[in-house]
Amino acid sequence: MSLHPTVAAVTARLVERSRPGRDAYLSRVDAAKGDGTQRRHLSCGNLAHGFAACGPEDKAALRDGPAANIAIINSYNDMLSAHQPYERYPELIRHLAREHGATAQVAGGVPAMCDGVTQGQPGMEMSLFSRDLIAMATAVSLSHDMFDGAMYLGICDKIVPGLLIGALSFGQLPAIFIPSGPMPSGISNEEKSKVRQAYAEGKANRAELLEAEARSYHSAGTCTFYGTANSNQMLMEIMGLHLPGSSFVLPDTPLRDALTAEAVKRMLQITVLGSEYTPVGRMIDERSIVNGVIGLHATGGSTNHLLHLVAIARAAGIDLRWDDFDALSGVIPLLARVYPNGYADVNHFHDAGGMTFLIDQLLDAGLLHGDVRTVAGQGMDAYRQVPGIDAHGNLEYRPVSKESGNRGVLRAASEPFRADGGLRMLSGNVGKAVIKISSVPEDRMVIEAPAVVFDHQNDIKAAFERGELNRDFIAVVRFQGPRANGMPELHKLTPTLSVLQDRGHRVALLTDGRMSGASGRVPAAIHVTPEAEAGGPIGKIRDGDMVRLDAHAGTVQVLVADDEWSQRVCATADLAGNQFGMGRELFAIFRNAANTADAGAGVF
Repeated sequence: MSLHPTVAAVTARLVERSRPGRDAYLSRVDAAKGDGTQRRHLSCGNLAHGFAACGPEDKAALRDGPAANIAIINSYNDMLSAHQPYERYPELIRHLAREHGATAQVAGGVPAMCDGVTQGQPGMEMSLFSRDLIAMATAVSLSHDMFDGAMYLGICDKIVPGLLIGALSFGQLPAIFIPSGPMPSGISNEEKSKVRQAYAEGKANRAELLEAEARSYHSAGTCTFYGTANSNQMLMEIMGLHLPGSSFVLPDTPLRDALTAEAVKRMLQITVLGSEYTPVGRMIDERSIVNGVIGLHATGGSTNHLLHLVAIARAAGIDLRWDDFDALSGVIPLLARVYPNGYADVNHFHDAGGMTFLIDQLLDAGLLHGDVRTVAGQGMDAYRQVPGIDAHGNLEYRPVSKESGNRGVLRAASEPFRADGGLRMLSGNVGKAVIKISSVPEDRMVIEAPAVVFDHQNDIKAAFERGELNRDFIAVVRFQGPRANGMPELHKLTPTLSVLQDRGHRVALLTDGRMSGASGRVPAAIHVTPEAEAGGPIGKIRDGDMVRLDAHAGTVQVLVADDEWSQRVCATADLAGNQFGMGRELFAIFRNAANTADAGAGVF
């Protein structure tokens, strides 16, 4: 199947627009490529420091041998379920590398925080910036220049984007991302959501809510709803940085270990010392980035990646814009329904055919670049194969089925859930914004209602509890952008707004903050840029102003006469409470230097 003309056109525009930055980036990548092992140019003192703590076998290999040395960048901690399985990975990878005559060292660790733990708390205001901190920590870890490739152990929201940005700063090195997999399914996401809404209405107590949450988040592994963490895994596979079919295999299983073993084997084949040198800086190109955007649309993925993919692309010299997302949204069908876009979780998605089925369908429909470079070495055709364990306990691949295992969760491109993608760009007199529409009911795609303006998410809950929000309205939550307070997720608002929508009120959210991959049925125009703290026109909105959010037309407009609107002065807010406590004072440099949301909301 030939490539869809819109996909081809968007890619061509991206290549042309990016040419100056991409050429400069690739020149740096090529200049950093070495001959032989990277460590060979180190002085004797440098090298001795680098292997001083190793055992005799590794020390001998690093001292005199010509074999590759692999960096392990680890986000392990044992508080967060998604990262706990990584505890045993470094020793496993070291052992596997020795079996192939090579070495591996933990080059460094990066912080891994959980938005699920910090949701609605002060710590959430450091979450987005942790992405850039992780990128810097990755660069520090690799700066010893002892390594011929790097394996990245990361799963969740900001960790994977941060690791990839850091990896691209060492674009001469091959990179393989190794997932640890989702936890087994607990109670259904619908059941959990109902308890959350009941609690918001005062119909369930804290003990009942905690029991529901604990039955949902109950063991090691990634949370099973389709938020940013699992969108990360989808992206790493569809962009060719995971091995085929590895994203959603359960932790601590024979197949998971077999895939990790194969990843080590592949790493040694794609270093400069191997037969298939594949530096990540050249592997990730404009086509790979477009494939990532396509994957987001086809799965109804996290809105956070309208920030992260832009920042990742910038790190590779590629000028990705929200307009590219919007153009692709019109032609990429929605093939998956995973909570919050449906009843299923990622385990149901995987069992129905998962990434292998999805990629196969997109390739057959001409909706994915198949000729990209990947860590599997065979373009995207390798990702049509399903991994398994043979009778001898070895990894084997078999062709994907052309039939979905569950049409309620995953469908063919010929019978999608929607004909278009799950993410849209909005524009109007408040600036630019994005909206996730994959689970928004058709009768809520257009909301016109008076604004109720808030400067803090907690004020909405308080107004709800006072009974002031039993009506149609659009909640305007401003001063939530990167320069104001780090652009926290406002997922805490979901139960309250969902209750009001279920009562029959026409409600929506308009904010310069984030709503993450967990945004669901309530229309939410998020990432508004320019943000209020930068003088953006969202700061001009007043209580009672009529606002029209039209996801069909791609507009969000305050219905105020142009002359009055132009004369209004933007509001200001006292942000002193956001500047200190819970470590936030250390992040002032990030807030002051942050880019706009459409540029990735980062500091690079």
